[in-house]
Amino acid sequence: AMAILKAETAKLGAPKVEGTVPTADKTTPGLYFGSTKVNNDFTIVDKVKAEAGGTASLFVKSGDEYVRVSTNVPGSVQGRAQGTILDPKGKAILNVNKGEAFYGEVDILGKPYVTGYDPIKDASGKVIGIWYVGYEK
Repeated sequence: AMAILKAETAKLGAPKVEGTVPTADKTTPGLYFGSTKVNNDFTIVDKVKAEAGGTASLFVKSGDEYVRVSTNVPGSVQGRAQGTILDPKGKAILNVNKGEAFYGEVDILGKPYVTGYDPIKDASGKVIGIWYVGYEK
């Protein structure tokens, strides 16, 4: 699932953040791959789900938080957890903030998942977001 998610975004171009975009009840940075903005666009995450099952998300770094800007994790915005944040006290954020991937079991919005989180870095190597895939346990 992670390989599909990364390959699909790589087809669009290099990752970058630009401007701001309304995402659910927040305003977040715009997350782009090449010239394609992925905020509020579910094409890629839904393709991952169709091909590999489970759930997928793209997060953008907004201040100290990581916000789901494209997701199929179940939630309250059109059935998606759009605009929700990565658990600031969770295991994954520690690795991501160090620029490292995290693979393991985490609680997502009250349910246990087996997950992978991999930092999205811009051309300068700065972490600007997260690729996420997971399967409910």
